[in-house]
Amino acid sequence: MASGDISPSMNLRRRAISASVWNLGALVTSQAMRLGGNLIMARLLMPEMFGVMVIATTVAVVLALLSDMGLRQNIIQSPRGNDPVFLNTAWTVQILRGFVLFALSLLVASFAWYAQVINLSPAGSTYAAPELPLVLAVTGFTAVMTGFQSTKLALAFRSFQQRKVVIAEFSSQLVGLLVMLVIGYFTRSIWSLVAAGLAATMVSTTLSHVWFHGPANRLQWDSSALKELIAFGRWVLLSSAVGVLAAHGDRIWFGGSMSAAELGVYSIAVLLLGAIEIAVRRLAAAVALPALSELARGGDAVRLRALYYRFRLFIDLALLFACGLLLTLSPLIISWLYDARYADAGNKLAILSLSLFTLRFTLAHQAWLALGLTKYLAVDNIIRFVSLWTLLPLLLALGGTTYAVWGVALYALPTVFFVVFINRRLGLFDMRRELVVLPMLPLGALFGALLMRFLEYI
Repeated sequence: MASGDISPSMNLRRRAISASVWNLGALVTSQAMRLGGNLIMARLLMPEMFGVMVIATTVAVVLALLSDMGLRQNIIQSPRGNDPVFLNTAWTVQILRGFVLFALSLLVASFAWYAQVINLSPAGSTYAAPELPLVLAVTGFTAVMTGFQSTKLALAFRSFQQRKVVIAEFSSQLVGLLVMLVIGYFTRSIWSLVAAGLAATMVSTTLSHVWFHGPANRLQWDSSALKELIAFGRWVLLSSAVGVLAAHGDRIWFGGSMSAAELGVYSIAVLLLGAIEIAVRRLAAAVALPALSELARGGDAVRLRALYYRFRLFIDLALLFACGLLLTLSPLIISWLYDARYADAGNKLAILSLSLFTLRFTLAHQAWLALGLTKYLAVDNIIRFVSLWTLLPLLLALGGTTYAVWGVALYALPTVFFVVFINRRLGLFDMRRELVVLPMLPLGALFGALLMRFLEYI
């Protein structure tokens, strides 16, 4: 068959496979660098420094997602995604948003400083750490740099240019890692972590302009493009606002109920579990969303459903096995990687691994985005928000942070019922396929238990 005779389905499959391979390679490399850097820094810095950085990072992420209009997702999904006028308008909105976020970061930093001055911050908590206000202010500047990121990066995702995306991300992460290690070695201070984030963001933004193909951005304000951005983004904005308060609500609550050192230990468990979550969300956003969006734009519901479950099979098998494995193996993993100061992270990681059961339904969110049904994503995140912010204060009052960690692991369970309800309406639900993968969870737990037993004898 000549190359010109390749069917659209085969062409899409090849591009999706190529994108998957590049993203998997990038994920393995990225997480190896991330873990290696964390292991080194855990020996150079005190646990409380990680606790302070958790709060600073959480504030930056919360502010960013409270104002997220889904500009990248809109460019990937929209029929106007290649229109320079549409792209320039999105870029202008993105820049304005970056400056607003930085101003809000300075406001939060000022409040944190004043709360410490008048002794409003709980004594011994992470919020009382003297470094926190300045770290919040400096970390917030990353929003300005991110705001100038070129829309060429979003176009690269839309057109499956994964090789360039991977190289750019690897380069920015490598620079950030080197900056962190050098400054950390010579100063043993939290500013090595702050400088790493700023350096990585600067490199990423620069490469988005010079490394990728596409129309150069300029400031432009088109009313029709802005109208489409708002129509798509209003539900994404609501979804992101409540979603980030659900996803990062644990750190907000624990910042006032844990010391900086305790929160630093908790952050280790979150980091390791987050590596899996980042991998799944990366594959879903970088591979599944562009592929499903292309089928949705063509109105091919049959192929969209088949492709959705093809992605789901891979994600379900991997996450259910990982969930079972971490339930039994987490304490041993922590003892291998970290010193005795971080031992409690093993128990927390085992509990938090239960969240992988619901994480596998994140692919439904990409299908809804591809179909332009952003309101369902908003409702899903509202359920998460209400569940977490009801459970955590209740469990903290009943049994402290030990109980509350269980709430963090299980708060998303109610969303499973919502996903099933919506997917049935969209023709994206198959009970047999949902049930056939479940044995992977006990299989993972059994494998972990046997591995633990084997390692005890050697």
